Amino acid sequence: MRKFSEACERNKESILNTIKPYLNYSKSLLEIGSGTGQHAAYFASAMPQLTWQTSDLRENHPSIIAWIESSELNNLRKPFTLDVSSRYWDIEPVDAIFTANTAHIMSWDSVKSMFSGVGKNLKPGGHFLIYGPFNVAGKFTSESNEKFNLWLQQQNPDSAIRDYEDILSHARHNGLSLIERHQMPANNMLLAFQKNVSF
Repeated sequence: MRKFSEACERNKESILNTIKPYLNYSKSLLEIGSGTGQHAAYFASAMPQLTWQTSDLRENHPSIIAWIESSELNNLRKPFTLDVSSRYWDIEPVDAIFTANTAHIMSWDSVKSMFSGVGKNLKPGGHFLIYGPFNVAGKFTSESNEKFNLWLQQQNPDSAIRDYEDILSHARHNGLSLIERHQMPANNMLLAFQKNVSF
């Protein structure tokens, strides 16, 4: 039941090295879309001070739970069902929120709902860390991303690589300020936001 993703295995170290400095003082983190559960197990192991709460649609829970059980980590929590388009997320406010490779899978309406939910459930001063491919100025950043986008839309017309500028706009609308845009391997980015204290 424990699923394995080659992509997760390849990118886990570079993502960890990028997100870890933002999480040094965080005690609680929500992961949106934990997928196979690989990232959660690896990151929680590397940051024992952090309670890592997994979440996903119910059909993905068995693999996440299998990774959690095999990891035997005290700071890794079993997933709850999170529909980002829901107005209410069944979670207490957290110090940080992380998501990887979700924005291009969700519909654009769901991406906007995710930012709304992050704005409501992230503590002031907390970090929202989002990883994946993004377009810049309406253009693909690589030929491979353009091909990937075509494949995505063949699977689901609502899926697409999102524009960096649109992401920034919805982040600002929900009280989030960009700290840094990190260029990552394989034509991906990691966008680090911080929730405004006054929001």
